[in-house]
Amino acid sequence: MISSLRQPVVGISGSDLLLRQRHATPVKAGSFLPSLSREKGQGSLVSVHKPLHIASSLGGRNSVSGKSDARGDLVKCEAYEADRSEVEATNTPSEAAKKVKIGIYFATWWALNVVFNIYNKKVLNAYPYPWLTSTLSLACGSLMMLISWATGIAEAPKTDPEFWKSLFPVAVAHTIGHVAATVSMSKVAVSFTHIIKSGEPAFSVLVSRFLLGDTFPVPVYLSLVPIIGGCALAAVTELNFNMIGFMGAMISNLAFVFRNIFSKKGMKGKSVSGMNYYACLSILSLAILTPFAIAVEGPQMWIAGWQTAVSQIGNQLIWWVAAQSVFYHLYNQVSYMSLDEISPLTFSVGNTMKRISVIVSSIIIFRTPVQPVNALGAAIAILGTFLYSQAKQ
Repeated sequence: MISSLRQPVVGISGSDLLLRQRHATPVKAGSFLPSLSREKGQGSLVSVHKPLHIASSLGGRNSVSGKSDARGDLVKCEAYEADRSEVEATNTPSEAAKKVKIGIYFATWWALNVVFNIYNKKVLNAYPYPWLTSTLSLACGSLMMLISWATGIAEAPKTDPEFWKSLFPVAVAHTIGHVAATVSMSKVAVSFTHIIKSGEPAFSVLVSRFLLGDTFPVPVYLSLVPIIGGCALAAVTELNFNMIGFMGAMISNLAFVFRNIFSKKGMKGKSVSGMNYYACLSILSLAILTPFAIAVEGPQMWIAGWQTAVSQIGNQLIWWVAAQSVFYHLYNQVSYMSLDEISPLTFSVGNTMKRISVIVSSIIIFRTPVQPVNALGAAIAILGTFLYSQAKQ
């Protein structure tokens, strides 16, 4: 007979009618299971994490002769703890299905990011207003999510004032990083911006070490050498070097490091999904960015620049702006959804591979001239980023 014990109430359940019929004298659980009783002031000896299976056998009749045994009233109970895998096996998704799901997320993330960078650079080449471009990309994503919540396509998050308070510093850092990266790409090649942005781990370690007092293993510090050296080599040998573009990428690195720090501190215990979390982040960032975009560039500059761009490019500029806005939101949304499914280490490796795909594709599409020394610097920086992600494991 296999019975089960459940905590915190100690009891035996089963359907052993034969046992009840063979014993005229009631048998108390405490008479043969003394270790299962709960005495005052003592904790239970039974694990509450795993179910306890009890196997009982009757000693009253010999299974061969059919005669009663001298120990007719003795009940023998044997117990063992079930392995957790017996309980959770049916609830655990297959490892292969999980890998396929993560692979789809990664492929979608990289593809959307490549498309965004291509259209973003096209827009900035024809319409060099990075503050408006950044605002439009946040506005498009915010509008998409508001419509999804209103129509029931996506479940609206349950938030409170404390949630938005915790999100505010994250949104400030996200806004600065987003605008700085867009300013950088308006001045230099996409490949150059992403080579410099591959140095983000160096900023992460330095900020965490000197501002937060965190310490890291020696291999982490050693991995910064190729990151910093590779970025420096790529910057020095860049044919179209521009200080504003370089500083924009550097500021973006620093801002995104603070975004990650604020996110980890402020979002502990929050039960908002990755998709909705990024949607709320976009809405708050849009509210922060809009007045600054108006103050820095302004409607007059936007209108004059738009008329000039349309006269040169045509109405396809509208498609370019729409595409870069939509794909910006989609690739960020998928990246946050990926983070829900994988560890930060795997996400870091995926982010490194994403930069490689963006750098290579932008060089091919825009025919960016690259010197061998410049390519070597980029390769060293990316290799350092990969070593950093492994060293932090």
